[in-house]
Amino acid sequence: MNISVCKIHDTMPKLKVRDLMTTDVVTLQPTDTVKKAAIKFAVDNISGAPVVDNRNHLLGILSENDILNLLYRYQVSLDKNREGSVMLNNPLDSDNLADDQLKTISEEISNLEISNIMVRTVLTTGPDATLMEVLKSMMEMDVNRVPVIEKGVVLGVISRADIIFALYKKKV
Repeated sequence: MNISVCKIHDTMPKLKVRDLMTTDVVTLQPTDTVKKAAIKFAVDNISGAPVVDNRNHLLGILSENDILNLLYRYQVSLDKNREGSVMLNNPLDSDNLADDQLKTISEEISNLEISNIMVRTVLTTGPDATLMEVLKSMMEMDVNRVPVIEKGVVLGVISRADIIFALYKKKV
């Protein structure tokens, strides 16, 4: 069996982050509530977003995992006190919560500012980094999205979805 390997020409320009990054970035403010963030995620069909100040400087990042971890911690706490309290049986903003403790917890979660649960140490990249450098870091750190930063300001986001999209569609 004869296997041949085709080497890509070395002078071919390497794909840069700027070639694939999303520049129309959905961002959050640290004072946004968990409820507002969850609604933004659902409406914009995203699973996370950079948290920025009023000058678009990166402060952190929030993902669905951060919100779900919060819900899980509350549920574990409820389970210690009584069996069978399932927070996800009703929407968190439901007026029909008969259980006063669940209603209190629901309000507490919904009104919690995301600055309390966001991740503050964030993998970032610059627009001129090669795509493979960023992909390697994303895979090693199990990160779905990386803010693209220049002088502390968020220019865009590169996500696993952007890279997958580029495999079959011309985005550049």
